[in-house]
Amino acid sequence: MDSVTGRREKKADCSGCSIQPEHQTSGQPMRLAKLGRWTTTRRFCEPVFESSTAPGQTENMTDTEKRACYSARQKENGEITWVDDAFDESYKEKEGVAPPLKIVWRNVALMTLLHIGAVYGLTLIPSAKASTLFWAWVCFIISAMGVTAGAHRLWSHRSYKAKLPLRIYLAFANSMAFQNDIYEWARDHRVHHKYSETHADPHNATRGFFFSHVGWLLVRKHPDVIEKGSKLDVSDLKADPVVMFQRRYYKSSVVVICFIIPTLVPWYFWGESLWVAYFIPGLLRYAMVLNATWLVNSAAHMWGMRPFDRNINPRENMFVAFSAVGEGFHNYHHTFPYDYATSEHGGFLNFTKVFIDLMCYIGLAQDCKKPSHDTIMARVKRTGDGSHKSG
Repeated sequence: MDSVTGRREKKADCSGCSIQPEHQTSGQPMRLAKLGRWTTTRRFCEPVFESSTAPGQTENMTDTEKRACYSARQKENGEITWVDDAFDESYKEKEGVAPPLKIVWRNVALMTLLHIGAVYGLTLIPSAKASTLFWAWVCFIISAMGVTAGAHRLWSHRSYKAKLPLRIYLAFANSMAFQNDIYEWARDHRVHHKYSETHADPHNATRGFFFSHVGWLLVRKHPDVIEKGSKLDVSDLKADPVVMFQRRYYKSSVVVICFIIPTLVPWYFWGESLWVAYFIPGLLRYAMVLNATWLVNSAAHMWGMRPFDRNINPRENMFVAFSAVGEGFHNYHHTFPYDYATSEHGGFLNFTKVFIDLMCYIGLAQDCKKPSHDTIMARVKRTGDGSHKSG
């Protein structure tokens, strides 16, 4: 029994792991950092993967054993986590035949038309004014920040705190991105981390590139995704008036912010034709933001190095990092999901970190969470694939 919280503690059991823990905590429980109501106090064991361990050493483990070891590794000394941001070691795939895919033909039609329009927008670039192309880039960055700095790092992982003006701006930017409202995006992303690459993962990368990239949006959600998503604690999202206001008026905000504003600004201010303004800052920009985000779900789970944890599929992919303004350092992110930078790096490959740092500088953001250098390097040595620049 924890003398502080009065809760009964459950000692983690890694006896089923083929790789034995170096030690187990004894006596005092490990205190994890407080993150809202997800404060936890528990004992756990820490599996140690020797540097000579082959990448395939865990192949003989059951899925449950792999998840148990992965979850225990996430809760090592010095790391911060909360229960809906960590891999769920208790989850088991249901036996039997998977339910058949149910295609949502409306989504298929809309996505097809969108990408046809985007390709047509590419042909209009030579006839567009330079100001229009610059405006399209500005809209791309605004949209991307609404996803990366907003729905992802702020509302999904709570990796930093934002004051009301910044939250309002990020909600505006998120509507320009048009990737579901903040509430639904954050809920589904938490499910993705908690049940990564299982049937409960909305864009399970083990089902192939096309499914994890866009196919998951063209079919009904797997029943496990719906079931697990309904059980997550999203009270923090419901308590945020900005999130709930955007959710209430989401459809109308998308029409205005994602399509009307990007189209009317070039037409009104510098005389661009409505045709060009609609297809370039409107459809082409929107399709590019979508695909940049989707690459994180697909390419960043398939191609690249795994310098922080070779036992999970997410990778470090520089092309995705550039395309998605800093979201391609995915092996790092799934190892340290609470880090506001989602990477060791900043600069042009992680423009989202630059943006958040700027918001901190002007007083609109604070309490950015990040693991210590020692914690990162300890993890690199223990579970990395040897590709880290430190060797």
